[in-house]
Amino acid sequence: MDDKSNQGSPSHSCSGEPPVGTKGNPSSLVEIKVNGKTGKKKKNKRRQRPACQNTTESLCSSVEVEDQSKQTKKRSARSKQENSAQKTDRSTRDQSTQTESPESVQTQIETPSDQGINSPATESKSTQTLRSSFTLHQAYWGKSSTVDGSVDELAPQSNSTSNQLTVISWNIDGLDLENVYSRSKGLLSHLGKYRADVVLLQELIPPYVNLLQSIMKDYEFVLGNQEGYFTGILLRKGRVQFLESNIVKYPTTEMNRNLLIANVSFLGHPLCIMTSHLESCKANSQERLNQLRRVWKWMKEAPLDHTVIFGGDTNLRDWEVRKLGGLPNGIFDVWETLGEPEESRYTWDTSINDNKEIPNSIRIRFDRLFFRPAGAQVQPETMTLIGLEKLKCDYFISDHWGILCTFLYGSA
Repeated sequence: MDDKSNQGSPSHSCSGEPPVGTKGNPSSLVEIKVNGKTGKKKKNKRRQRPACQNTTESLCSSVEVEDQSKQTKKRSARSKQENSAQKTDRSTRDQSTQTESPESVQTQIETPSDQGINSPATESKSTQTLRSSFTLHQAYWGKSSTVDGSVDELAPQSNSTSNQLTVISWNIDGLDLENVYSRSKGLLSHLGKYRADVVLLQELIPPYVNLLQSIMKDYEFVLGNQEGYFTGILLRKGRVQFLESNIVKYPTTEMNRNLLIANVSFLGHPLCIMTSHLESCKANSQERLNQLRRVWKWMKEAPLDHTVIFGGDTNLRDWEVRKLGGLPNGIFDVWETLGEPEESRYTWDTSINDNKEIPNSIRIRFDRLFFRPAGAQVQPETMTLIGLEKLKCDYFISDHWGILCTFLYGSA
């Protein structure tokens, strides 16, 4: 079904694209926010949020605190023991020095500053930050904290059968830092729930990568860039073996877009995984189609014994695909192959998703999955949209829905 009603609609990111080469280290999160996609207007009304969600520093500090959780717990326990011992010692000394001068008593009960003993106020603040960071960890691993605030990692639980490949593709809107703490926790919760074999992410920024890597230790990360905003392929260890990767540049892009390719082995089956974020805006249709041709070219030229799976934010309108004469022979659109299920059609739907203030309701299938099978070895089985639930902060995880797809391996 064509999206003719949307052909005249403005793109979701038609102005204010981030400058090429924007640095993305944690200290420049605010800079990225200012120079980000200003074409996406923010909501005018927001619910009151906890203070930890109002600053970008909280996300970065949460990662740092999480990495030091064991050391912090030990220091806290040691501090309590030392404080208890000192109280007992002070009580004994107070009784034995009742006849001494006030100055002498004051000198004896002072806590030496070089012993690293935290004051109650400092300890309380540290504990609050620690618990805040643990919620990100728990969101992914699905385990509650213990009484002392520590979290033990669980062994990864697979939601896939031995011959079923699960793939998630999601533009996570990493450039939007509104409610970034709650949204990142929601993302981790979904990624932890489904434990997909392959995760394809678009609009990553370096601080977001650092956060995911610090928690998703059961995945190997392949990145399309190191700065600005970019794509990433996450491969689940024990299920997918990484072999090699390649980054294909789009020679005429004005938005620093590229094609990220990873050759892998899935339980002994050769796979070629691809992701990209094609040029945004309706006005850049020709550049987008040039990039799409390049994607299809690389899919067709992959080794014949490799199943090829591409997923990403294509920014495509249906009429653009028809303009190219439709899909090339041997390459299939997963959604079309599964019978064009209506519930999985629109991956960018402003009639429901109000993360950005858009004047008119726009429903477009921007995010797509293509595949080129190796014989009859693999076929798509299911496709579901994820991230449809609004978070407590009155935001969705992203302005895009994520796509969860399963492929079933059989005999060649």
